[in-house]
Amino acid sequence: MNYIPVGQRQGVYDLYALVKRIEVKTSSKGQKYMDLTLGDKDGDVDAKYWDYEEGRTPIFEVNTLVKVRGQLQEYRGAPQFRVDNIRAATAADNVKAEDFIAVAEYSPGAMYQAVLDMAAGFSDRDLAALLTATYEKYKKELLLYPAAVRLHHAMQGGLLYHTLSILRLCQQVAAIYPGVDEDLLITGAALHDLGKVVEMDANELGLASQYTTEGNLLGHLVVGAMMVRDVAKELGTPEDKLVLVEHMIVSHHGKPEFGAAVPPKFLEAYILSRLDELDASIYEICDTYQNVEPGKFSSRLWNFDNISMYNPGRVPNVFPKAKLFPTED
Repeated sequence: MNYIPVGQRQGVYDLYALVKRIEVKTSSKGQKYMDLTLGDKDGDVDAKYWDYEEGRTPIFEVNTLVKVRGQLQEYRGAPQFRVDNIRAATAADNVKAEDFIAVAEYSPGAMYQAVLDMAAGFSDRDLAALLTATYEKYKKELLLYPAAVRLHHAMQGGLLYHTLSILRLCQQVAAIYPGVDEDLLITGAALHDLGKVVEMDANELGLASQYTTEGNLLGHLVVGAMMVRDVAKELGTPEDKLVLVEHMIVSHHGKPEFGAAVPPKFLEAYILSRLDELDASIYEICDTYQNVEPGKFSSRLWNFDNISMYNPGRVPNVFPKAKLFPTED
């Protein structure tokens, strides 16, 4: 985050940021306040506006670019911005929303082509055709969408970034274990999160602010399986192969309590589920380290069973990026 010091006022900063999340809550003393997450291309920070007045304080839409003045503090081991003033950014501020969004460090076009190149090398031409045709049908969305509204890979091109990261892991697993059907594993992994392009509502900047009605009612696992089946019908993909891919999609969250329709029931489905979790977890832990000094613990992370992560500080520049190509594109 780019905190701009305000004159000689120690600890007071101006901040331009996108509103990533905004809620009006009530404190234990009955006082209403605004609870926000503010973000730019370098990360997010939690913020509190305690002087909120219902009916007078504006409620900003998610992904609105705002100017905030306040104090940078620490709460439970994590930075927190105490807001004194907040307003929408104006033309006079000479800032643009696109300069504040996180973008995958690899070009979406290069990542998209890398997936198609894998399919081109399949020995199973039915799976190659299914993967290629599905990607071509949803190319526009795949080049743009994030992998999440918040948390891991919530950036422009993040869906392809997360997907290709898993595919690289799949290639390594298949190289070590010859009993793995690499064509099937790659196909399932490439398509596992396809339903997110329907589940989330993303704008032209690749930022998702909310879930769609279909996403809320069905979820991206079910939606994704339906999308792939539609393409398979057009191609005439053999049913015995299609059902394996569909199972990998609807089971990749591992357990029903985590959103899976069924648990993984064959090897490639199980591998995909574990690699999906692994990639997301590595990203989130490294992202957490951005706000944790070496030798210190983070605040409690609800998505890691409410534990605090320790930053050993042994590896510099732990920004959560994966090496997807021999050299960066």
